[in-house]
Amino acid sequence: MAVDDLQPNLELMEAVFEKAGFQVYSALNADAALDIYAKERIDIAVLDVMMPGMNGFELCRRLKHFSEKEFIPVVLVTALNDRKSRITGLEAGADDFITKPFNTQELLAKIRSLLKLKELHEQLDHSENIIFSLVLTLEARDHYTKGHSTRVGDLSSEFGAFLGFPSRDQAVLKKAGVLHDIGKMALSEAILKKPSGLTCEEAEEIRRHPTLGEDICKPLKSLREILPGIRHHHERWDGLGFPDNLSGNSIPLMARILSILDAFDAMVSIRPYRGKRSMDDAISIMENERLSGQWDPELTDIFIRMMRVMAKGNYSYA
Repeated sequence: MAVDDLQPNLELMEAVFEKAGFQVYSALNADAALDIYAKERIDIAVLDVMMPGMNGFELCRRLKHFSEKEFIPVVLVTALNDRKSRITGLEAGADDFITKPFNTQELLAKIRSLLKLKELHEQLDHSENIIFSLVLTLEARDHYTKGHSTRVGDLSSEFGAFLGFPSRDQAVLKKAGVLHDIGKMALSEAILKKPSGLTCEEAEEIRRHPTLGEDICKPLKSLREILPGIRHHHERWDGLGFPDNLSGNSIPLMARILSILDAFDAMVSIRPYRGKRSMDDAISIMENERLSGQWDPELTDIFIRMMRVMAKGNYSYA
């Protein structure tokens, strides 16, 4: 999509892009551009900055907002070459700049480079989707854990918001919550569903799932920031957890959070060896055991406070 308020400039960009083999959607102003974006599949946008009404910076900002779940590269075309304008563009989400009068080959090179980057993003999204699908497949095998990872993911996002985390960190925490148990995919279904006590060998097998989960997610760069949460969500505040016997604040914050939420959801869910507890009972247990050495006491206090606030609002955990 090419956007410029001057018809000759727009016609020039159309000619350049069409000759290079691109399908071009043109707009003389920001409102027309937003209408096009709402109706058509846009892979990249080239925006003039100095336009009457909504300028290119604001249009870039809106396109990035509307395409939050999809990477849409934006190139800003401007006669402005000062540092402040470029900073404004970067803050609006621009991926590259080109200065008027532009060199055709340079502009096309930037376009092709950004389209390759977009393709890599899409491949990455596809790989992530496969992993998330594997989690749902894992839980579908077991009536007792069905929905567990999704609930922990949702609760992680809510707790992150309660802690005041920015929206990006909330999204990362949610992703970690959904994938925290993915290592169980590599374990025996018979062990996972066993209603009676586990043998020492079976218990040791179960204890491998955090490191197995880390190994599954490690190849994807987009999941690297959640690896500490996956590996360490069974560490204990007192150092008696696994796999690395970390203790206290040496346990990554993400893992300390997941440990609390994972335990809470397990308590309010049916398991082969016991029935489900009520939300109030689970909160009371966590309140009584917050100094037992399993969880970060301060985070546990905050979590209990959040759940009590939610309960007052007739929140029903499911």
